[in-house]
Amino acid sequence: MSSFVIKSIGNTLNATSLISSKYASKKAINLFASPRKGRYSENQKKIIASAKFQELTYKDLNIATYQWSGKGKTILLAHGWESNASRWDYILEDLKAQNYNIIALDAPAHGQSGGKQFNAILYSEFINVVAKKLQPDVLIGHSVGGMASVFCMNNHELPSIKKLILLGAPAHFTGVFSRYKSMMGYNKRISKGLDSIVLERFGKPVDYFSAVNFVTSIEAKGLIIHDKKDRIIPYEDAQLFANRYKNSKLISTSGFGHGLKDKSLTPQIIKFIND
Repeated sequence: MSSFVIKSIGNTLNATSLISSKYASKKAINLFASPRKGRYSENQKKIIASAKFQELTYKDLNIATYQWSGKGKTILLAHGWESNASRWDYILEDLKAQNYNIIALDAPAHGQSGGKQFNAILYSEFINVVAKKLQPDVLIGHSVGGMASVFCMNNHELPSIKKLILLGAPAHFTGVFSRYKSMMGYNKRISKGLDSIVLERFGKPVDYFSAVNFVTSIEAKGLIIHDKKDRIIPYEDAQLFANRYKNSKLISTSGFGHGLKDKSLTPQIIKFIND
């Protein structure tokens, strides 16, 4: 979506808020929670074609999972926003070479999973269902998949998970939400309305949903990987995690971007899993 279109939508909702701030805020939250992409393209389907497909459920939503069987440690992979399980293509062969039992899932409203809207709390419940069923030893989350992984481990007992890897993960929801508001150019009516909707739906204010506050309770050993030039999630988020997540190590990169899809990182990830 071009910056012109983004600003046009923001201006339209700002004008609408003069008549009904509640209506405009609902439109704004629906826009925020509705991924524009993330379903599978034909090429992406080829990546998951070799996996065993299984559907699990959370409430009335299906959870799409993919398994590449192995006799080693079980690794659970949680992708980020507007993506799907195919994003792990760059690392799959190296993980298979370790004979890991690899599981990947699609987030709500992504890939082949159910739903039309996404939020990290719902995603964390998807992760919990998969983890309870398949008992992973290691959980790897990219971007908001990392945030959802932290939420999941804070809210649920998952003793099988001994290690957690966060790739370009946001430390707090307030930062993500603020960047969205700024990008859209929302006025104060909509900004306050968005905060009110979060409180109404989840029973907690926006600043409560800060993953960095929850890592202190996680006993699993952590690995944090973040690029210093990440344009999506600031590098400062990784530093916040590293300061609060005592049983963790931070690997800083430069030039790998938010995706962190660089082969040079794979041996370090595998070493962390195997140690």
